[in-house]
Amino acid sequence: MSSGGTPLATGLDVRLASRSGTLTDSTAGFAPGYVQANLAILPERLAGDFLRFCQRNPKPCPLIGVSEVGDPTLAAIGADLDIRTDVPGYRVFRDGVVIAETTDIRDYWRDDLVTFAIGCSLSFEEALLDADVPLRHVEAGVKVPMFRTNIACIPAGPFAGPMVVSMRPMTPAQAIRAVQITSRYPAVHGAPVHIGLPEAIGITDLSKPDYGDAVEIRPGELPVFWACGVTPQSVIAAAKIDFAMAHAPGMMLATDLKNHALATG
Repeated sequence: MSSGGTPLATGLDVRLASRSGTLTDSTAGFAPGYVQANLAILPERLAGDFLRFCQRNPKPCPLIGVSEVGDPTLAAIGADLDIRTDVPGYRVFRDGVVIAETTDIRDYWRDDLVTFAIGCSLSFEEALLDADVPLRHVEAGVKVPMFRTNIACIPAGPFAGPMVVSMRPMTPAQAIRAVQITSRYPAVHGAPVHIGLPEAIGITDLSKPDYGDAVEIRPGELPVFWACGVTPQSVIAAAKIDFAMAHAPGMMLATDLKNHALATG
């Protein structure tokens, strides 16, 4: 189910549509100009380790907000924000396994939970489109393809594992322009981590993404790979911690922050 035709022009519009159950699908294309965030929600006893993991791995895990313990709000990134209801879809993990996918996590909420908001590539995609760099998944109306790689993240506590990347096919000239543009957005993954030769980072079949949807790669195009904020979900699963929650891939937390405010240089 989508927004039902209602214009979702701001981060608050997207949050309220998610809260009401009107929006239950991808947030791509909504709230243009506003930062969208990946989520990781963990017990307090693991929050320090996860914070260190993010600090050691800023490409896949660029932090833009951290909540107080047990507090479902994140006032620094959004007014009238309830992390339990304001995302179109969530995943609930127990012992590293997804046990539920839901649009509301109030029944799973606990007073010891800490929410981490992590920058999302939707922010730099807006800058790419503004510069006339085409994005195949946007043209096709599907989710960006994402792949687990053999690029090891720097461990912290129980958190360790491979980086997840998102892939966008581009001509060499488009890829050069994309590097120039996304380098200005370190808070939302920054420049690509790899271009071409997917097998060099452990990807054997670009037609079978681990998350998202496959897209066509045309003659003369290269696969361009960016670090992806789904990495924490892969790491949480690998750590087999007893309880955690996250957004469903493609269903992000829309914030009140502006994309242009994240650009550097």
